Parts: sequence; C-alpha cells; structure tokens
Amino acid sequence: MYVALPNRPDWQAFLKSGSRIFLGSNAAVPNGLVDDLITHSHDLHDIEVVHFNTLSDARWVEPEFSELFKVNTLFIGGEKVRRAVAEGRADYTPCFLSEIPSLFEQDILPLDAALIMVSLPDKYGYCSLGVAVDVTLAAVRKAKHVIAQINPLMPRTSGHSYIHISELTACIEMAQPLPELPDFDLDKKIERVGQYVSMLVPDGATLQLGIGKIPNAVLKYLQQHKNLGVHSELITDGIIDLIAKGVINNRNKTFHPGKTVTSFCLGSKKLYDFVNGNPHVEFYPSDYVNSPSNIARNHDMVSINSALEIDLTGQVVADSLGYEFYSGIGGQVDFIRGAAMAKGGKPIIAMMSTAKNGTVSRIVPAITEGSGVVTSRGHVHYVVTEFGVASLKGRSIRERALELIRVAHPDFRAELLEAVRKHYWVPNYQKTYPREVPEFGALNVRTLAVDGEEFDLRPLNPADERRLQEFFYSHTKETLFYRYNHYPKQMSREKSCSLVSVDQSRDLALCIVRQRGSVSEIQAVGRYYLNHDERSCEVAFVTREKYQGKGMASQLLRTMIDIAGKRGLAAMHAYVRADNKNMLRVFENAGFKRQPMDEPGEITLILSLEGQG
Repeated sequence: MYVALPNRPDWQAFLKSGSRIFLGSNAAVPNGLVDDLITHSHDLHDIEVVHFNTLSDARWVEPEFSELFKVNTLFIGGEKVRRAVAEGRADYTPCFLSEIPSLFEQDILPLDAALIMVSLPDKYGYCSLGVAVDVTLAAVRKAKHVIAQINPLMPRTSGHSYIHISELTACIEMAQPLPELPDFDLDKKIERVGQYVSMLVPDGATLQLGIGKIPNAVLKYLQQHKNLGVHSELITDGIIDLIAKGVINNRNKTFHPGKTVTSFCLGSKKLYDFVNGNPHVEFYPSDYVNSPSNIARNHDMVSINSALEIDLTGQVVADSLGYEFYSGIGGQVDFIRGAAMAKGGKPIIAMMSTAKNGTVSRIVPAITEGSGVVTSRGHVHYVVTEFGVASLKGRSIRERALELIRVAHPDFRAELLEAVRKHYWVPNYQKTYPREVPEFGALNVRTLAVDGEEFDLRPLNPADERRLQEFFYSHTKETLFYRYNHYPKQMSREKSCSLVSVDQSRDLALCIVRQRGSVSEIQAVGRYYLNHDERSCEVAFVTREKYQGKGMASQLLRTMIDIAGKRGLAAMHAYVRADNKNMLRVFENAGFKRQPMDEPGEITLILSLEGQG
C-alpha cells in the first residue's frame, strides 16, 4: 500500500452525547465500526443514528443500547428495525430516495459523523464506496467527520464511487464479508406476473427493477428481448446472465448509453465479483440516479415496482400495513414519475393479487385505515397481477375500478364490484364482474400478427365498455347492416355494458385489440351465445373495415371453435345474409355447412363438434 492510513477513531474526540451520525447503507453497513463505537462509547448517550436500508444484524437498534443510540431510519429494512419502529423505540422519516441527500446537504439533518465502509485505497489513495454509493456520498460530503471501515473484501466499482484517503478523519481496517441475499423460489403464479410484465417491455427499453421474487420472474421472461438497458437505483444477480447473453447491452439508451447505471447492488458474491472493476456498470449517488428528470432522459423507460395494497382508483400503498410501517417510500415515486415523463415510458406496479395465503385481496375498495398512499392514483399507468394487466392511464374512475377488478383474484371480484356500486363509481346496470376463459390459457391473452402488425387476442371484459362503443361507431352502415340485419343508430353505454359483461364460463366473447402503450383499440369481436339446449351455440363476429379480409375473423372463429369443443358443445350455428359473401367464406372455410333456407335472403350454417372435445 502506497498511502498512510488515518488513525483509529477516538470517538470522544469526534462525538458528544446527542450527536447525529450517518450509518452506511444496504450491503455496506460498517459493522466493525459500530462494534468499535459500542465498545469505546464510555459516557456517550443519545447518539442519533440516521440511515437508509441496512443489511446487517442491526446491533444499534437492540433495546440494550437504547441509552447509547436513538435510531431514525429513512427506510425500514430488516425485522429488528421494523420491530423497533413498531414499538416506538425507533423513528421512521418518510422521504423520496432522490431527496435524502438534500436532508444532509441543506442541514435539515446535519451530520456530526458519517460511518461508512470502503475498499482498500489504490496507489493514488482513492477508496471506493463499492456496492453502495446511494445516499452515502452525500453524507460523506457534509459530515464533520468521515470515519471508515476499510474492508479488503469490498469491490471497487466504477462511476462516482471514489473518495480519497485524505477525506477520512479516522479508520479501521477490518475484513467483513458482504451480506448475501438468498435465491428466490418462483412458483407458477409469480412467474405469470413476470410473463405479463415482460409483455409490456419493448425491445430497446431501459429498465428499473426492484428486488424480490417478482423482479426475478420478470428478468426470467426477458431472455428473448433485444437491446435492453438498465437505469435502476438497485441491481441484482438477475442482470448478470442477461448481460452475458447480450440481452442487456445498453446500446439503445439515450442517457449514459453503453452503461448499466445504478446506485447500489444487492445479491450474491457472484454479483459483487461481477461489479468489481467492471467499467460497464457505473454507480452514482441516489439524487442523480433517482432524479425523475434524469430517469426521463431514457426513452422507453420501464419502471417496475411493487405494492402492499392498491385501491380501485389506483392509489398505491407501499410502505405500511394499516398503522404498522413496513418499509419506506424509497425510489418508487422517483421512478414511477420519471418513467411517466419519459418518451414511450411505462410506470408499472406489479404484485400478487392476494396476501396471507390467498385470504386477503391486495386490491381493495378503499385502502386500509392507517395505511399511507405512496404513489398517487395519477402516477400509475399499469397494474399487473397473475390475472393480467390493468391499464389505468387516461381511464375514468369507472374504467379504473373495472380494470382493477379484472386483475383481482376471482374469489374477491364480486364483493369488489358490489363495494364500488355503493359509491356509484360504476352504474347500477353494471352487475357482472370480469371472468376468465379457462380454456384460453393461463395468460388469458394471445399475440397474433396481422398484415405485419401485432395484436392481442383476448376475452372481452367489462372495462372494454367505452372501447366497444367506439368500435360500434367506427363501422360503416354496410358493416352494421351485415352484422345486425338492420341499421342500428345507437350504442348506449348501458347497451355496450351489457355486451361486454359476459359470463365467460357460459357464453363467450373475444376481441382482437391493437395495444400501443395505454392506447387500446378494438379491431374485431367474436362471440357465441349458448342456446337453450345448452348443447349448441350461435356464433357471430364483426371486424373493423380496415382489417376485413385480413384473417382476423378466421382467427377468432378458430379460437371459438376450439373452446366450444373443449366445453363439450355438440354444434355451432351461424346465420348470415346471403349477400354477405365474405362472411360466408369465413364460416365455410372453417367447416360450417349450409342448411336449407328458412328465411329468404338468410343462410343457416352449422358446424358439428361431435368428437372435438
């Protein structure tokens, strides 16, 4: 080593009773310094400890040290800290992660000392903050004293992660293995959430991901994507394989192109080795990485966060369960807002639909008393559960409620609809809640290509009321006449509601939709109604004029035939005007046979389904 290290800390020289200290974050908690301070605290009392998320045994928050330390956490991480806050032994200060540095810089929380962990200095005397630059750099810049645990096991990371040895007031050199996170087991429901989210991620997008099972599931289903980038407060092991495969190459990023940008990392030793000396991964302070204006400089920015609870207007609860504080605001709002501001950006809340082993719905009519709204109903564009994607941007309260009920667990949909009817958020004629089409598959949506464009084939649902109305008014008189055998002049909201509110376990209503971000437009609708004999059905469909003759009707019909066969129906009937040659051709190409004519000008067609179930 080419530089002289400062002396060991003389705590009485740097601190007095009532001082405020900052403690290093995430995987860079200087436990050796904490132990040293406890051992040599002597007559010190009421030292306020301020910190962000900490992966540590958190000795400083234990009751036996309550006379020495008073804890003020800016994010509740770990069971010890959570319990201390719940018992009133520690304080929680809610704050956007992007604004935490300003608490130090503006002396709102003036710091007497910053206790941090750094790497060994290089030959020029520079130490790296390693795996946790986050809010630590701001604390280092403002604290009266910077006291470091020099850890030879700390990686040296690229970016704005360096401080010079001359900036340290005192230090100890002590090896400390970095805390590692366990692997997360993914079940089929969580994987389904990951699949739905991955469908919202376009090639070339820049990603922000959190930590946990759902982010891991999302990364699993991005294997076939191309040219993804990363701008995220946090990175985990999941990005390593995607970078190795070239899926993440940061090529299309419009802010820091070619670089994975983060402020801290949490994971396994494999991840810590990966970032060590890696010039392709750069660490910056949280006020830079989490700045919404900087986030928005990434085109196609996709922000993926989670929630504890969300109400039917779209309000997101993320840091508390009733009156019990659980985590913190963190960077959720920073990235939700930044993604919303970005060109082509998508702010997403992804979560499981239930908690407590399926006994509690996370989607609720009103947030639980005592819970706080972290992300407002105006921020979120998409909510994803294992039951689908709810699109909220530009949606009315009525549409939001129906969209969110659609992605709620089926066991809770009826009571959710009943609850919102009481407040007139949906009209009194809205009596049917969304239902799945079991035969359609777990994802309940299929992607298809028509004339070089990509579309979604999915069940029609109550939230499509306004879109179906728009679809009706887009038709020419000729299309309406062929579909209805007369010229209907109006599609009221009530009539549209009745057409999209389908008991999909009995009847069937499917649509082909062109989805462009939050813009959704119905291009074709196919439906069948079960006849009184409950062994046969009547089928019909209609396609937007632009796509007539492009195969949409045929794809809808094939899907309906398949589902009808699986449900054990014996036959499908269709009634088509004799002069509607295109419609007749679609049915006959699918195997329907003409029957003797009962009505002049109308042809009856039947498809036998015997043996197709």
